[in-house]
Amino acid sequence: MQTEIHRQKLLWLIALSAAAVLMITMGIRMSLGLFVQPMVNTTALSMADISFAMAVCQLIWGVAQPLTGALADRFGAWPVLLWGTVIMAIGCVLIPSLTTVWGLTLSMGVMLAMGSGAGSHSILMSQVSNKLPQSMRGTASGVVNAGGSFGQFLFSPLVQGLIFLPAIGWRGAMYVLGAVSLLIIPIARWLTYHEFDSATVQTASASPTEQTLRQAVGQAFKERSYILLHLGFFTCGFHIAFLVTHLPTEVALCGLPPTVASWSLAIIGISNVIGSLAAGWCVGKFRSKYILFWMYASRTCLILAYLMMPRTDWTFYLFAFGLGLTWLATVPPTAAITGKLFGVRYLATLFGLTLLSHQIGGFFGAYLGGIAITAFGDYNWMWYADMVLAGIAALLNLPIREAKMGRTQEASAKD
Repeated sequence: MQTEIHRQKLLWLIALSAAAVLMITMGIRMSLGLFVQPMVNTTALSMADISFAMAVCQLIWGVAQPLTGALADRFGAWPVLLWGTVIMAIGCVLIPSLTTVWGLTLSMGVMLAMGSGAGSHSILMSQVSNKLPQSMRGTASGVVNAGGSFGQFLFSPLVQGLIFLPAIGWRGAMYVLGAVSLLIIPIARWLTYHEFDSATVQTASASPTEQTLRQAVGQAFKERSYILLHLGFFTCGFHIAFLVTHLPTEVALCGLPPTVASWSLAIIGISNVIGSLAAGWCVGKFRSKYILFWMYASRTCLILAYLMMPRTDWTFYLFAFGLGLTWLATVPPTAAITGKLFGVRYLATLFGLTLLSHQIGGFFGAYLGGIAITAFGDYNWMWYADMVLAGIAALLNLPIREAKMGRTQEASAKD
């Protein structure tokens, strides 16, 4: 009995460690929008320049998902997490010195993005899915995802406060983020310490497979359901990147103080903790494609409601809370569908590829937002596009092939 209790505690500590890593990487990445206005005001960079660098950041973070996932599948997660953290820390430190469009694209768009991508969903969800039994995976994935959301809640007001301090400013805030990112190293070492310790951790992929990574990827892209999952996730990335990059500017256009933007991002983060935990629980009870349908459909309704409301601080706070419930809560059901379709052996790579599609959408959300504000002076057309895309994403998830929960549970019992 004591051995079983100890094993259960260890399994949940694995999930919490993965959540802590994601808390730091997502907290840093999701707070970057707060640097836009200070950088425009104190450097020669234009809004379009910074939007381009942040759009590249979104894209490279997506490229990092399957790339680092494949490296982790081949060499183990620890060296990938270690070097990714080092690259992210260096990127943060270089940003204040490289204040040209190409310098910012290199430091933020490539280095910070690649490093934070290494310590993100593809590797962390794979670690949890491969180490925890089927019965725990849904809830555990929600816990991991909630860690990233809590990072957004924690980092947004912290970063805004540092930027406001005259002695620190946005440059000093970047140095602080670089130092904080190094905390990932000891957490990641513990997380991956039991990587091959099957006596302690019940590995979900215990049965060997003859399928190679190349074959697994080829099989996945022949599956219509996998393609539909990519298309829906593309829209999710467009939506999130547009908001996280341009919400502070939207707040400024409404004549509201910058604190409304930072607290709105924080509210999105804390409400997504609730949404992520709820999504993780729902994954074990309902078919994930229906969970995704209702999440995307709710975004269409929320954007429409926002466009009809007066622009006050409470409008932004309520809008942020509603959006936060589904913000990155799409990750657990998307990972669950990928695992159901293809197993967990190459989950880091296959789920990483869906995240690449997510971030291709993110590139367009961040960059087109900068184009829209430059050309029209507001974001109205972006809101309309976001609303339509969310509705399309909701419908795309319905034809996905996914076993009914009764059949899934029967398969889990044999796992």
